[in-house]
Parts: sequence; structure tokens; C-alpha cells
Amino acid sequence: MREEQGGRQRWVVLAVGMAAMTAGCAFQFGLPYLIPALRDGGLSLGQAGLLAACPTVGLVLTLTAWGAAADRWGERWVLASGLGVGGLVLLGATAVHGTVGLGVCFLLAGAAGASAHASSGRLILGWFPARERGLAMGLRQTSLPLGVALAALLLPPLAVHGRAVALAVLGALSVGAALLVVLFVRDPARPEAGTGAGAGNPYRTLVLWRLHGAATLLVVPQFTVSVFAFVFLVDERGWSPSTAGPVLACVQVAGAGARLAAGRWSDVAGSRTGPMRRLALTASAVLAVLAVGAFAHSVAATAALMAAGVVTVSTNGLSFTAVAEYAGGAWAGRALGVHTTVQNAVAAGVAPTAGALIGAAGYGWAYAVVVAFPLVAALVTPVRVEAASRPTPPRGGRIAPESGLR
Repeated sequence: MREEQGGRQRWVVLAVGMAAMTAGCAFQFGLPYLIPALRDGGLSLGQAGLLAACPTVGLVLTLTAWGAAADRWGERWVLASGLGVGGLVLLGATAVHGTVGLGVCFLLAGAAGASAHASSGRLILGWFPARERGLAMGLRQTSLPLGVALAALLLPPLAVHGRAVALAVLGALSVGAALLVVLFVRDPARPEAGTGAGAGNPYRTLVLWRLHGAATLLVVPQFTVSVFAFVFLVDERGWSPSTAGPVLACVQVAGAGARLAAGRWSDVAGSRTGPMRRLALTASAVLAVLAVGAFAHSVAATAALMAAGVVTVSTNGLSFTAVAEYAGGAWAGRALGVHTTVQNAVAAGVAPTAGALIGAAGYGWAYAVVVAFPLVAALVTPVRVEAASRPTPPRGGRIAPESGLR
């Protein structure tokens, strides 16, 4: 009976963790859907892109610290406090009107909400056995495209009633998710000192650095596509905002499905990095088609944009699972914090840089430049160091995390 209850509990923890991540990502990565409203207020595309990047800057500043806090004090309160504070800051931002003031609020909310990225992934490492972990992490990683899809559906119509209304809804979502965490999440069993991968510093080898590097390279095409997809369809393809928003929401849902499928693929294959490399190569091919279509002003660019929106997000769960498994229970929070930090440090620069490139040379050149990034990522991914050993979880459904890489 105890095993059965533990089994149910881990899925409850996963569901609430997904809800928390979705609420956080709706704000952290969904602000590009407010870019048209910001531009109507007199901002340039580059300035609006910079405001949209402020939450990512906040993430970069605090992710590793949140991960270390989760390693030391547990995931539940770290996750709840960060989301709660971030939601309150967003609610306060509804009364802010200056561009600088909004940027500061977005940065602070992003810094607080960063707790979700380190602690929710660590919960999965602690609650799920390795044979289910790729699927579970894939589900968790669907929170990012689901959050962006939620933003795509909500923000354009809400912005018609004013920017403050949109921010109030985003803040309420974060506060509500924090309350769910307090009510339903329980921390997994803590790993014993001196056992597994947590016995030593996993950064003494190059494996984690290569995983961080490959995943970070894959962030560049992902954000180049996602941040400007809405503007591309409206400005270049002549779509109305009311049509582009729901279509891109469907793309985000498809991207969530791709992450889930990739996670299940990795469980069956017994490898996280093999599927990751193959998907990186696929992303490069799709981006090449997108660049050619954009240069030619062809309808093929629209189809390729949709495909790129799916494939460029499909590898995220794989890299997070590989990092958590290699780091082990004692280092997982910090390693996931570092992993997300380096990804978002690059992502923070993608929106303004790509916006400037698009403004100067057009969408075709922007998409052509990013074709190389997944190719290099495929070379960097440490496929040959992966091990096949998978332990059996103890009674109660909770496990002491182990490394799946050597």
C-alpha cells in the first residue's frame, strides 16, 4: 500500500511542478506577445525586445543560487517562495508606467521566478526512477512551450484592455501556482552523503561542461525562432495578430509534445544524448529550409517556421535529464542552476541581437546565421560517455538519485 501511495504522490508532485513551471514560463518567455503593444507605445523593435529579455536577465542572476538553496533546504519552499514573490512583483508592475521601471520589475520577477527552473527539475530527480525519468523530465519541460502557448492565447487579447491587465493575469497565475506547491508538493528523500554521483564534484570532468555547452548552443535558434515568430507572421506574411497568436499557440503545444516524445525515446533507447544529437541535426536542416524560404518570400517559410518552432525546443528535456543524472542528488540543484543560467545568459542576448540583425538585414539572414549552432551542438554533445546502468527504486516510490552518465 505504501508503494502505491508513493507512486501516486510522485505524479501529483510532477503535475504541480508542471503547473508552477507553466505559470512562470508564461511570463518569463511569453512577453514577446506584448511586443506589438510595446511598439504601439513608441518603442522600437530592439527596445521592445530588450524589455522582453529582462526576465531572462533576472533568471541568469539568480538561478545557481536558487539551485544551491534547493540542494541545502529542499525544493518545496524554494519553489513556492520564488514564484510567490515573482507574482507579487508582477502585480505591483501594473501600477508602473515608465520603461525603466517596467524593466526593473520584469528583471526582479524573473529573478524570483527562477526558483522554478532549478527546484522543479530536482524534484523529478528525487521522485522518479531512471527508467521513467526521461518521460517525467520531458513532461516537466513541456511547461516552457505550454507557458508560451498560454501567453500566446492570453496576452494579445488582454493587451487590448491595457498592459496592466495582462500583467495582472500573469502575476495571479504565479501566486496561484505558489499556493498549489505549498499545498501539494513534498520534498523527496535526501541522498545520503558520500554515495553516488553526489560524493564528489561532478565538474572535475568535462562531461557537464559539454552538456551545458551543447544545450546553450541550441538555445540560439530556439529563441531566434520563438521570439520573432509572431512579428514575422504579422509583418512579413500579412497575418492578423488574432490569427497568428492561436496558430503559434498550437505550435507551442506541438513543441511540448515533441519534448515528451523525445523524453520517452531516451527512456527506451537508454540514452539521453544520442537522441539529443539526432534532433540537433534535424533542427539545422529545418532552419536551412526556413532561411531559404524567408529569402524567397515563399509560403514554404511559414511551414518551415512552424516546424522549426517544434524541433528547436525538442531537446531541452534531454539535456536537463542528462545534467541531473550525471550530477547526482547532492549536486543536482546547483548543476541544473548552472545549466539554466548559461542557457539564459545567451538567451538574454538573442532577442536584442536577432532584432537588430533582422532590422538591418532581414529575416533570411537571421535564420541563415543560426543554422550553424545546432551543427556545432551535435559535435559537442558527449554521446560516448553515456552508461547504460539504471537502478531500481526502493520502497515508497522515492529514490536516491544516481548518475546515468560516467
